[in-house]
Amino acid sequence: MLAIDVVTIFPRMIQAPLDEGIVRRARDRGLVTVTTHDLRGFADDRHRTVDDTPFGGGPGMVMKAEPFLRAVEAALPRRAGSTAAVVLLSPRGRPLEHGTAARYARLERLVLLCGRYEGIDERVRQALACEEVSLGDFVLTGGEVAALALIEATVRLIPGAIGDEASAHADSFADGILDFPHYTRPAVVRGLEVPDVLLSGDHERVRRWRRKEALRATLAVRPDLLPGARLSADDERLLREIEGERSIAGAEAACAEGARTGVS
Repeated sequence: MLAIDVVTIFPRMIQAPLDEGIVRRARDRGLVTVTTHDLRGFADDRHRTVDDTPFGGGPGMVMKAEPFLRAVEAALPRRAGSTAAVVLLSPRGRPLEHGTAARYARLERLVLLCGRYEGIDERVRQALACEEVSLGDFVLTGGEVAALALIEATVRLIPGAIGDEASAHADSFADGILDFPHYTRPAVVRGLEVPDVLLSGDHERVRRWRRKEALRATLAVRPDLLPGARLSADDERLLREIEGERSIAGAEAACAEGARTGVS
């Protein structure tokens, strides 16, 4: 079972969303626990102060080191070792990826630190050997939204957390590329039809079409994923087909534009 601890000054921001959906079901099945820790409970003054002005001057406030260190000491067993990770949600961190979530799903303990204001005293990262994780190249007001995203991405990869485990294995990024398009009933929606191949009943044609469309989407939107993806010889053939189709489409578009403008 994975035990997740979240350290935050806003526990209710974490608790309410996790009472719904996949995470709630995983908790009910005994696959994961999520415990929130109010950082202010680890302050050492009667005002429960968790921030102060930055050394060296500058705007804003910095979150103090000692409350975070105490919170982690309270949450994490002394000998958790390689079965645990302490993660600081920070715009300075590495972007959250599928592989990272899959690694967290195999742990026994995961402690998430949610910062606010101008950030957390650097000595927290140094003392705890924190991993730093970001949702992307943008800044949030605090780490709580990022923590919720990380929790859901992780929990859904724990065996038994979702009804059909094959669904997780077919997700975008599971094998390094994006997912294929999905359709359901009815077959026609406002004049838009389901591709004929999905109505054919030919499982091999459907499989090949889905793989090709997944590769097409990846090539169009996230070509940076392809060099690191697990591609088979058939995938390489499909990519060559897609490139050929794109070349033909480009040539036809150029001819049509030439005809429209009178340029040969």
